[in-house]
Amino acid sequence: MAPPVPVADAVGMDHMRWQCSRCAALSPVGELRYACTRCRWSGRLTLAIDYERVGAGRSPGEVLLTGEHSLWRYARLLPVAAGGGGARRVRSGYVAGWTPLHRADRLARRLGLGRLWIKDEAGNPSGALKDRASVLAVADALDRGRDVIATASSGNAGAALAGAAAAVGLRCVVFVPRGTPPAKLTQISRYGARVLVVDGDYDAAVRLSTAACRRWGWYCRNTAYNPCTAEGKKTVALEIVEQLGWSAPDAVVVPVGDGNILAGVHRGLCDARAMGWIDRMPRLIGVQAAAAAAVHRAWAEGAADVGPAPARTRAESINVGEPQDGFRALAAVRDTAGAMVAVEDEEIFAAIDWLAAESGVYAEPASAAGAAALPALVARGELGSTDRVVLLNTGSGLKTAPSVAGGGAIPVAADLRAVAAAVTAGGAGAEGEADLDEPEPQW
Repeated sequence: MAPPVPVADAVGMDHMRWQCSRCAALSPVGELRYACTRCRWSGRLTLAIDYERVGAGRSPGEVLLTGEHSLWRYARLLPVAAGGGGARRVRSGYVAGWTPLHRADRLARRLGLGRLWIKDEAGNPSGALKDRASVLAVADALDRGRDVIATASSGNAGAALAGAAAAVGLRCVVFVPRGTPPAKLTQISRYGARVLVVDGDYDAAVRLSTAACRRWGWYCRNTAYNPCTAEGKKTVALEIVEQLGWSAPDAVVVPVGDGNILAGVHRGLCDARAMGWIDRMPRLIGVQAAAAAAVHRAWAEGAADVGPAPARTRAESINVGEPQDGFRALAAVRDTAGAMVAVEDEEIFAAIDWLAAESGVYAEPASAAGAAALPALVARGELGSTDRVVLLNTGSGLKTAPSVAGGGAIPVAADLRAVAAAVTAGGAGAEGEADLDEPEPQW
């Protein structure tokens, strides 16, 4: 690993420190550190902020950059200064954040929830929440004078990084596991990144990419290992409570693979609470595929930490056997009196369909895991008719469309009789020839 590099842009940011999530050791934000170097656990680094100096107790409008309709709106709570050279370059070319929060009233009624919103991260430039992490990492890499940035990814993080790097002319290397969806490989490649398909799973790609960064001094964006990743992702939580009028929902449902998104959402809510912008913490409900459920298993067993577990889900973005941020994800659930839920792959892929049909949001499989958990949560009484719930859609279904079987598409001939037959219940073959005199087909 290259020695720590001072960052001139960190001047004026002495109200922040990196703090180990395990041993609580502090280190300067201006030094390039990935994991903690002072404890045997190599704990993940969390941003410790002197909130009084940021403006705790003041109204959000006095603290936020209200002219920014991007994640840089919350720059005063981020470890990369919005006025720095790297941030200025990436802000002008790759605008991430300030995504829509949709009300899903129809779906809420079907499920028996008081109110349901979907935070739709498909609105980011690469179509996924991972843009939030990548723009911070790219800005930090530029400030440190790095010319190559690399990451391991099952697709979304790599695409987000490649896109942000392309916008500022930074060379990018992405390590992906075998079996990565073709749509994601195409997207990463089109951005101009060098894509390396590792003969192994996601965890193997993480190990190889980390070793490569150490060997050649590349800036490493790896999820959780780079503390900017959770800090970028925390902005989604700040947006949620702001878009709800600085009101905390009762629960936020988050799909979980590495655990970094869940840790980031928790960090954003902690920031909002410490600043006095919300008066309570929502429950965080993490959802994993039952076929890749390391964090869920640790939660169910009451374990203090997350160990490795088999990973065989078809929801590839959460197909993680060794979660890189499992410790903080577990802590986030427990700190908010939340829960972890495991859902079967069949439930995930069914949820893609009913979520799209009843909310207008088309989620990739990993994102649909969160939706798949809602019926069981309601049935068990963990969520109910008075609860205000936010579901986090972390990525567009278009990013994995080739890997989703079926879809219900019906081939038709180029005439109205074929159309009428296709959309009439039972089809023309069941009732005879379709009646073209009907004003419209009967679904």
